[in-house]
Amino acid sequence: MTKKSRGIIIEALGLIIGCLSMSIGLNMFLGPHTIAPGGLSGLSVVISKLTGLSVSTIMLMMGIPLIICSVKILGKKDAAKTLIGMLTLSFLLEVTSPLANISATQDTLLSAISGAILLGSGIGIVFSVDGSTGGTDLIALMVNRVFPSIPLSKCLTFIDGMVVISAGIANGNLETGLYSAIALYIIVKMIDAIVSGFDYSKAFMIITEEEEVLRDAIVNDVKRGLTIIDAKGGYTSQDKRILLVVVRKKQEVHLKKLIKRVDPKAFIIVSDVHEVLGEGFTPINV
Repeated sequence: MTKKSRGIIIEALGLIIGCLSMSIGLNMFLGPHTIAPGGLSGLSVVISKLTGLSVSTIMLMMGIPLIICSVKILGKKDAAKTLIGMLTLSFLLEVTSPLANISATQDTLLSAISGAILLGSGIGIVFSVDGSTGGTDLIALMVNRVFPSIPLSKCLTFIDGMVVISAGIANGNLETGLYSAIALYIIVKMIDAIVSGFDYSKAFMIITEEEEVLRDAIVNDVKRGLTIIDAKGGYTSQDKRILLVVVRKKQEVHLKKLIKRVDPKAFIIVSDVHEVLGEGFTPINV
């Protein structure tokens, strides 16, 4: 099997698994309580509540015209991939629609959390294989193209916010809108976790007077490489050198103790790193 064929199979499996997870989350947990956590799927849940049409039918009725209108923005190849993703999701939504009759829980909050985890995981899996199921991001792209002064992030936030509010209006209950907002937050976090990975790392920027000793200690004790950056103190105007080192999260405390032992007066900046590619971490496989 060629590398290209293997890649196509992985993308296809990722798309199917992701769409299946999204379908279960929508049909079993979110739809029955009219919880609409933004996006085209959330808007479809709201319209389904108002019209009685199935969520899958509404997604196709709104999604296909959106894809056609956005071909110039996406390009033919990406538009075709988005159409395939939307058709797959709509098909699996229809197949799993009987799950709406299964009362997994009567607790609305539990339904919002469970559905959001499934929906967010599914979207994350689809994104991780470079797929797409379409959605309100296409509307945001088109609005941004017509009005370039409006940032894409603000367009998405506004559209998702309107969907969340509409859920409360459609269900005649303010709490539904609040549950939808909670679900939206969880979905965003799940997508970040799936796409970026759960194994976060830590980046250390260290300014120290014991550069040579600390450098050797990091290389020999922590077993990590590092980069030395030339810098200049803004207050003292003295030339300085910054040690940049990235470690896995479990090595964070070890490195802090090491720095304290070598130079207790060192100045340290520690930041979260959600993805590290290269030697000693995750290989670059794109």
